[in-house]
Amino acid sequence: MIPPKLKKGDEIRIIAPSGSLTRVRTDVLERSLAYLDENGFRVTYSTNCREMDSFSSSSVESRAADLHEAFADPDVKAVMACIGGFNVNQILPYIDYDLIRANPKILCGYSDITALLNAVYARTGLVTYHAPHLAALGFLREREYTHKYLTACLMNEDPISVTPSETAGSYTVLQEGTCEGEIVGGNLCTLNLLQGTLYMPDLRDKILFIEDDNIMGDYFPYEFDRNLQSLLQVSGAESVRGIVFGRFDESCRLTEDTIRAIVKGKVSAGIPVVFGTDFGHVFPMISFPVGGRVKLSANGEGIDLRITDH
Repeated sequence: MIPPKLKKGDEIRIIAPSGSLTRVRTDVLERSLAYLDENGFRVTYSTNCREMDSFSSSSVESRAADLHEAFADPDVKAVMACIGGFNVNQILPYIDYDLIRANPKILCGYSDITALLNAVYARTGLVTYHAPHLAALGFLREREYTHKYLTACLMNEDPISVTPSETAGSYTVLQEGTCEGEIVGGNLCTLNLLQGTLYMPDLRDKILFIEDDNIMGDYFPYEFDRNLQSLLQVSGAESVRGIVFGRFDESCRLTEDTIRAIVKGKVSAGIPVVFGTDFGHVFPMISFPVGGRVKLSANGEGIDLRITDH
């Protein structure tokens, strides 16, 4: 179930299902709002988005109510998280998934919002979007690249060919192969919070898009290794068709040699695996649909990554 695309003049509702809007720096917020205004969108805010408790968030009741209000409002065409955080999984049992299913619209964000995107897709079939949240629109590094893919994913229906940014330079083939299927993924450690719950998407025949941020310091490669292993031990993961890794901050120390060592023995031969793609906790970034479809071909001649349904 793909929601209607955005058009100029549409209303975008800003919500805070994880961290509070008050966490967003003033200069970043101003640049983000200027971008949305320049592109013809109307921005409104959820009732409780500036509420903040000792965990830099707000109550479960406030966050769930804001999500419901946004999906129930017929004037709202897209629901955008203001920022990530650490606790969006708290609200998952309190969401009215029937309401969301009956009022399909764009839901986007990344990082901690991974849990919400994948849970909504798993419970409703609605395609959601791993895409910049409000704060991310205010960062300047190759912002034209970020905005290009955001527009292509949320405002157009044409297939999207993913090519490297200037910052990335190129993407790396870790294993050759071709595949086609639905996308599941986002932030790895957040996605793994859904294991064993009603909100974990089915991994059978999926193509995983995986990234992570460094909250472990020098232990990041070890943590990423075991988190990936855990995900690939979920029932259904044995039929995963391909894996697309994002780009990682330099502090993660996830070099090509390290990621090859991590993948070795975990992923069957013949399943395409690529590394260094433009999404994650780095800029610039592409947008991609959780539940949408992608075609991937990776071999000695290069990488053809094409999002076909979004």
